[in-house]
Amino acid sequence: MAHPTARLIAVALIASTALVACKKHETTTATDTTAPAATPADTMPAAPAPLPPTSTPSPAAADAISEVQLGTSVGADNRVASPMTSFGTKDTLYASITTPANTTGKLGARWTYLGTDGKATAKQVDTQSKDLTAGTSATTHEFHISKPDGWPVGKYRVEISHDGTVVQSRDFDVR
Repeated sequence: MAHPTARLIAVALIASTALVACKKHETTTATDTTAPAATPADTMPAAPAPLPPTSTPSPAAADAISEVQLGTSVGADNRVASPMTSFGTKDTLYASITTPANTTGKLGARWTYLGTDGKATAKQVDTQSKDLTAGTSATTHEFHISKPDGWPVGKYRVEISHDGTVVQSRDFDVR
């Protein structure tokens, strides 16, 4: 028969090992280019998880944006004429953002080049912002960028923020 103290120590070791194994892993941001070291839990087969958002917006910030679309042109109402996620190297890139009635604050767009494989060091292409004034109905705003000498082929992301908090993002590519 094992000594009671030895048995308690064994139970404590097993319990602490189980707690460590159950610890949640932190997510990395879109601009983090280094992968975390693999742990035994990482090597076990698991169902694929959805990609994490680039940030977790507060509920109020998330409600500030009702729609984001990308395209190569917008109409008089600032809406993208033909939504798309793949662009040519000479295209002007538009982001059309719809905000609900009475939305105020600052709306921002950060355009980032992610590289040809989407894993290269992210390089900020441009940032833009607009002051929002409360309106009685939903309003559509547009941001756009162009590069007359041509965009590098690869993967890109535009992050839309409200008062400095990223609330939505869209990935796209240039071919």
